[in-house]
Amino acid sequence: MMAKPLEQMQHNPPISGVWPDATGHFGTYGGRFVSETLMPALEELEIAWRHYLSDARFIERLDQDLATFVGRPSPIYWAENLTRAAGGAKILFKREDLNHTGAHKINNTVGQALLAQAMGKRRVIAETGAGQHGVASATVAARLGMECIVYMGSDDIERQSPNVYRMKLMGAEVVSVDTGSRTLKDALNEAMRDWVTHVDNTFYILGTAAGPHPYPAMVRDFNAVVGREARRQMLEHYGALPDALVACVGGGSNALGLFHPFIEDDSVDMIGVEAAGRGLSGDEHSATLCAGRVGVLHGSRTYLLDDDAGQIRDTYSVSAGLDYPGVGPEHAWLKDSGRARYVGVDDRKAMEAFHMVSRTEGIIPALETAHGLAYGIELAATMSPDQTVLINLSGRGDKDINTVAKLEGISL
Repeated sequence: MMAKPLEQMQHNPPISGVWPDATGHFGTYGGRFVSETLMPALEELEIAWRHYLSDARFIERLDQDLATFVGRPSPIYWAENLTRAAGGAKILFKREDLNHTGAHKINNTVGQALLAQAMGKRRVIAETGAGQHGVASATVAARLGMECIVYMGSDDIERQSPNVYRMKLMGAEVVSVDTGSRTLKDALNEAMRDWVTHVDNTFYILGTAAGPHPYPAMVRDFNAVVGREARRQMLEHYGALPDALVACVGGGSNALGLFHPFIEDDSVDMIGVEAAGRGLSGDEHSATLCAGRVGVLHGSRTYLLDDDAGQIRDTYSVSAGLDYPGVGPEHAWLKDSGRARYVGVDDRKAMEAFHMVSRTEGIIPALETAHGLAYGIELAATMSPDQTVLINLSGRGDKDINTVAKLEGISL
């Protein structure tokens, strides 16, 4: 079943500020804090995005690609063995790991690449941490015959080598970023520098719901197909909405894609799970909403992790895709408004969930996803058997096999 055209791609009606407003703000968060060089490019992008989301032919093509190229809709799966092991509520997975390229990232890159094509841009750039967004960007660029440059921190290149090779197989150039922490933050910095230099012919496929307006809302809108499907599937197959939604949060596109269509449903608890790394008591984590403060990062006002001098801190997580010192501004607004809550899961618990789900369900999850799974399992155990917890299984763990084996002293 294809997503409904046109009307479902547009914003939900505002509810107590389900934004952004006309200036790209979610309450006090968001906006555009960029150089004057990028302002015309962002304005051009916003005009095109709003225009094509009201263009029936564009939406028809997008729906077709999501159905026949990505493989949507993704199913909701009842993890029966995991439910029995955890005790309590029924644990359900939204199976984004079954998408082409193996994660939720492809939903957004298909939308942005089609928008780039409609705007006449023949060169696309992207940043990536875990490599899934880079792979998804390389995939759509190959399909549409576009030049593709992917920026990736050198540390992430080492721990995500299978995805690096996948990008290269599809013709993308992978640029190693050796500055700073050599992870996602620095890759995003380099991608922004590239865009400033090549604004005339280049489209920046940003991989998360962060950055300057209109990216947070645009990325959310393209990935909200996840939540729209999930809402419909829950009502059709279970006769009720889930009691709780759980998703990991790095920059935030995975969680917002699931959360956004449920924001008006006050009975649905929404929990974002950040990477607590080696513990929130120290600095070796990436839990921006749990332990950060408000500032400006990558063109947006949001929560971030910085030191006493106001410099962005190096972050840490076993998962490359959550290793980011900021978060999308809509998440900042959801936290402050109380509509969603955010928790941290450390490396140890994430690894335990990684193995538990692999062994009980025969599904190897991405390390990013394992953070959401760890909390979802704990949450389900506190609930009654007639309740449901829907966890966004945002990606599969093929890419993380080398990382896990190395951490456990296993030679592959």
